[in-house]
Order: sequence, then C-alpha cells, then structure tokens
Amino acid sequence: MAGTLDRAVDDRPRRRIPWGDISRYAALIVFTLITLAPVYVMFATSFKELVDIQSRVPRWIFMPTLTNYETIITQYRFLPYLISSAVIGLGSTAITLLTAGMAAFALARMRFPGRGLIAQTTLVIRMIPPAVLAVTVIGFWIAWGIGDLVPGIRFTLPEGLGRGNFLDGSQLGLMLFYTALNLPFSIWLLFGFIKQIPVELEEAAIVDGANLLQVLFRVIFPLMGAGFAVSAIFTFRIAWNEFILALMLTNRFTKTLPVFAAEFIRDDGVQWGQMMAVGTLIVIPPMLITFFAARQIIQGVAAGAVKG
Repeated sequence: MAGTLDRAVDDRPRRRIPWGDISRYAALIVFTLITLAPVYVMFATSFKELVDIQSRVPRWIFMPTLTNYETIITQYRFLPYLISSAVIGLGSTAITLLTAGMAAFALARMRFPGRGLIAQTTLVIRMIPPAVLAVTVIGFWIAWGIGDLVPGIRFTLPEGLGRGNFLDGSQLGLMLFYTALNLPFSIWLLFGFIKQIPVELEEAAIVDGANLLQVLFRVIFPLMGAGFAVSAIFTFRIAWNEFILALMLTNRFTKTLPVFAAEFIRDDGVQWGQMMAVGTLIVIPPMLITFFAARQIIQGVAAGAVKG
C-alpha cells in the first residue's frame, strides 16, 4: 500500500518554474529603474541645498528645502515663462487637432490625385528632426519678419514676479511651426479612427440636409474623441518640451521653460539646484497627463494604426 502511494505521488505532474516570465519581469524592472533613476536624481536635487549638491559623496538622506523653487519664482521670472509655454503648447495643440482632423478626413473619404502617396508618406516628414529644419526656419523667420508681425499684449505680474508678452508674433509663429511639426503624426493617427467610422453615418447626415462642415463637427469629430485625446497628448508634450526652435525664435518676454532652464548653465558654473527645480516643474504636467491617460494612449494608438 505504501509503495502504491509513493508511485502515485511520483506520478503527479510537477509544476515547472516559469523562468521565461521571471526573466521578462526582471528585465522590465531593470528598465523601469534605469528610466526612473534620472527623474529621481532631478527631483531629489531640486530639494537639496548647495552644500548637499556639491558634496563629493552622494547624500541620499538630506533635509529637503524649497529654496530653489522660491528662487526661480521670485528672482528669475518663472511664471511669465510658464504662461508662455502654456500658451504656445495649448495653441499649437488646438491648431494641430483642427487641421489634422480635416486632413485625415480628406485622405480617408475623398478621392484626388496623389491621395495614396500622401497617406503612405505622411510619417516620413515626422522623421525629420527639428534641428535639421532650424536653419530653414530661421531663414523664413527673418525674411518674413514673423516675430514682429504681431505686438501682442504686454502684462506685468504682481509682487514683482515678472513681465511677459501674450500672443505676440514670436509665440504665434512658434505655434505654426509646432503645428507643422506635429501634423504628420496626428494625421496618421486620426486617419485610422476615421476609417473605422461607417460611411453610412455621413450619408445619413447628408440626406438630412447637413453640409460638409456639419458632418465633420456634428458626426465625425464627436466619434473621434479618443483619437483627439491621444493626439492632443502627444502634440502638447512635443510643443511643451521642444528646445531648439524655442531657443532661436523667442525673446526675453516669450521664452519657454526649456529655454529658461538652460539659462542656469553659466560661465561660473551650473546652478544645479535651480535648474533641477525648473526641470521638475517642466516634467510634472506631461507625466501626470500620461499617467492618467495611459489606457487611452494605448487604445488610441492601437486603433489609429488600423489601415484602411
């Protein structure tokens, strides 16, 4: 009887160790730590005193301080640059979504010469880095006098927090360049969403007397909410973080936060505390948007990638 029980125990299937899953999760953990390490260093440095930052031995335990944040807000005119970045980012995002939605609808529904070539090569333009376009953009900027076309509205913040311009020529021109930079990806993304919308909805709206604009804004665009959300996130993030064009095309009243952060690199050294404080404030909005909209981003990219 005992021998029979031993054989029965030995015959039971043994559970194998899922080494493949373990290795994948281990690799993901390592990559996550590598990705988050610079963010942690930046965040921690922004709360350190100068003596802690310049210590040869890294100090993992320190007394946090808000001195760096207080300095950039009260002494270095942080808030006008924040307003300028928000105006340029939100303005270029709105223009990009409107134009990309119309262009994607034209590519998906209308028939005209070169339609297929344009639809297939849209993303090729997005592969060109902004640094390559910088010289050409500067040429247009100077030749057309874009920065001086619109004077804008000069404002002064209370408590001596700085002065800035609102919607002047440099900001409007930068919006247009960012729109051109982000249009290819937005068109490609929204094209896939439009291809999934049944044509019968448009035909029914036309039968009811709707014109083309009414079909777009009352039928098509409301059904593309997820696509517009994903496109807005990517567009705003690029406009918010871009440095090269903003460095060359803005002035002292309209510069963006990435340009402002670079000012702490000086001849007498780098002001690491203030620069990391600005970097932390730059990173927070895109990180929060991406974190809370992660599911929509995945669903939107997967849906937008469907080819018609």
